Amino acid sequence: MVFRTLNGLDPRGERVLVRADLNVPMHDGVITDATRIERVAPTIRELAEKGARVIVLSHFDRPKGRAVLSMSLRPIAERLGDVLGKSVAFVPECVGPTVKVAVASLGDGDILLLENTRFHAGEEANDPEFAQALAENADIYVNDAFSAAHRAHASTEGVARKLPSYAGRLMEAELGALSAALENPERPVGAIIGGSKISTKLDLIGNVLAKVDTLFITGAMANTFLAAEGINVGKSLQEADMHETARNIVREAQEKGCEIILPVDAVIAREFKAGAASETCLIGEVPDDAMILDAGPRTVELISDRLATLKTLVWNGPLGAFEIAPFDRATVAVAQAAAKLTQEGKLRTVAGGGDTVSALRHAGVLERMSYVSTAGGAFLEWLEGKLLPGIEVLRTAGQQLGLD
Repeated sequence: MVFRTLNGLDPRGERVLVRADLNVPMHDGVITDATRIERVAPTIRELAEKGARVIVLSHFDRPKGRAVLSMSLRPIAERLGDVLGKSVAFVPECVGPTVKVAVASLGDGDILLLENTRFHAGEEANDPEFAQALAENADIYVNDAFSAAHRAHASTEGVARKLPSYAGRLMEAELGALSAALENPERPVGAIIGGSKISTKLDLIGNVLAKVDTLFITGAMANTFLAAEGINVGKSLQEADMHETARNIVREAQEKGCEIILPVDAVIAREFKAGAASETCLIGEVPDDAMILDAGPRTVELISDRLATLKTLVWNGPLGAFEIAPFDRATVAVAQAAAKLTQEGKLRTVAGGGDTVSALRHAGVLERMSYVSTAGGAFLEWLEGKLLPGIEVLRTAGQQLGLD
């Protein structure tokens, strides 16, 4: 990997600025999902146990450059302490005299959480002066927030130019998993790409086509591909203005030796609601007054059988409207098939994206895949082949040290 990791760092007595992503779901001041806290804990714990004076930075929500009490990180300090099994101090600022005093009082192994970086307009503007103010309180910078790496902000990119910079354990694991999925995968490689619209995933599909052997197009976007072939999809959601684009994607896939697999049957209904009357039909036999809301059992069998021939799978997007039963069955069945192959050591599975994480959790397989990214936008931009500023600055530093 072309960046420094904690393996080469002796942090004892050093002030280590850790950029985490503590932007967790919260309702009325109560954290409802601590996954992101739990995932960054190993890096913070390791640094503290090695004697570092750990200073944690994060953004939270979108306060637009001003202090908003409901978006304070104060409630997260206690939860972070619970996860770490160690007291975490909190300062209601992230730069300035109060922070300097708090940092100066830290002992080896102590942990301090600073206030929401987005309370300052300089954060999202990647203002050099704000980045310098953050850097002045530290000797070393560790980025463990892959989920924020697609933003060129002061705490994710600017400060990395001002201090010796390292990737944290979560960042290291994320980049390792993604590299093994598309950059240097074990073949054959497949990708499940779902969602409602082709128009939102053009870059993703374009990048994946050149890197995978099989592309499963699922969800409502499959309807557009089917309609582009002249197949009646009834009242199903589809993009009529993207038919030519869909046909071009199919042609490009053929040129690159990538097989595209579309649904062969579907679960249909006349209305979209929980418990709606539904039936299964072959693709091409969808009534005019019905809509496709899930892949059918033959499609599930087709995909599951093909998964057994792959060595690597990248997954982004469900197979149907999984949020509402009974239209979750295909997503659950394929997720369980992929998880079984993963647990048997036959398939490396890397998945990510908000809906995908929810779908895999719903299927009960979140912990049985090789790696599930909670990064959201950063994961999608990586799949699209885009450069992520927070990663590139670490990579540049690594190249300068001859790590490539």
